Amino acid sequence: MDCLALILAGGQGTRLNILSVKRAKPAVPFAGKYRIIDFALSNCVNSGIYTVGVLTQYRPRSLNDHIQRGQPWDLDRNYGGVHLLQPYLGRGESDWYRGTADAVYQNMDFIDHYRPDNVIILAGDHVYKMNYSWMLAYHNERQADVTVSAIRVRLSDAPRFGILTTTGSGRVINFEEKPEQPKGTLASMGVYVFRREVLQQLLAEDARDPDSTHDFGHDVLPRMVADGCNVYAYLYEGYWMDVGTVQAYWEANMQLLVHAPPLDVYDRGWVIHTRSEERPPAKIQAGAVVRRSLICHGCIIEGTVESSVLSPGVYVGPGALVRDSIVMTDCVIQSGAAVVRSILDKLVTVAPGCVVGNESDQTVNEMFPDSINSGLTLVGKNTALPTGLRIGSNCVIGPDLTEADFAGITSLASGKCIGVQPL
Repeated sequence: MDCLALILAGGQGTRLNILSVKRAKPAVPFAGKYRIIDFALSNCVNSGIYTVGVLTQYRPRSLNDHIQRGQPWDLDRNYGGVHLLQPYLGRGESDWYRGTADAVYQNMDFIDHYRPDNVIILAGDHVYKMNYSWMLAYHNERQADVTVSAIRVRLSDAPRFGILTTTGSGRVINFEEKPEQPKGTLASMGVYVFRREVLQQLLAEDARDPDSTHDFGHDVLPRMVADGCNVYAYLYEGYWMDVGTVQAYWEANMQLLVHAPPLDVYDRGWVIHTRSEERPPAKIQAGAVVRRSLICHGCIIEGTVESSVLSPGVYVGPGALVRDSIVMTDCVIQSGAAVVRSILDKLVTVAPGCVVGNESDQTVNEMFPDSINSGLTLVGKNTALPTGLRIGSNCVIGPDLTEADFAGITSLASGKCIGVQPL
């Protein structure tokens, strides 16, 4: 076997705020019908990689329910296929994953079972389409110990990434994880191809290092470069987005609405597979208005939807408005309600006359000033907003709230929270 893939999908994803309170970040819905992890899984099968381990840890149920035996991705196979790998407690070296490198190290028995020539390690929370077979060919041609896929970023964004310095041949001569003063703009995508024997040796050494944080970016890759290993960068020039923040997640969804989106999910030559429910077709009633939006199956639209993404089963009542928003599965927006520049998690009910979002007030969130500050309001899963309630911008409304939780509250000023704990 030339290659086996491991998808790191155990992160808590606190930067996505309440969207990842009840699910792992890779299980967050995206573009209406997908989950974020669908892109990594689809890239694998479209690249001819049919043995995939998904390393889960934080709140894995939603992810497990979505992937199951992997049938939508043609990964329900007797040999290979998809395997959900969770940390376990037992004799020997087993415990909760302490970092990305430790997560892979604890699953070396899975790798050893298949004994591939190479192991490709992927993040489960990035949105992109990439043919990994091209990267593997590049890796093998250079007889690299590890190949790191990289993109060009703006200098102002470089401190958020691992930054590589390379020679003209692509060999990496310096790697800094999230440097305060970056020396360049070539950034790691978190996609690595390792020779299996090299990976085994490196992770065993890292596990014994008491000073290591057991992370590929912080520890393993910088050490490989310093030790003179054959580390190469593979330049990727396609669309790639880390949707790990609320703003990036919203922007990536909104980018799908333009005439020629940077990410083409309609490309029949590179299908993004997912697990879909059987739902009836979307219905646009007489008098409804829909402009520049993604409307999934099972939706019923009687009001106005503009520049928004609606997941399956959303209902928009007569006279209701949804604009510049992401509305997830089975939300109900009743007559005369308005949802503007907001993200509603699954099963949210917006009662008649309720207004969510305020485009004219940009007061930053009092609890999450560094992440909820661009005018987006979040409403948590399974929350019912009462009739006539007015909610400002940059607000965060927790999950599982009933109308009784809003007793005596007629408005929530911009930047306020209700039913939310610090993350």
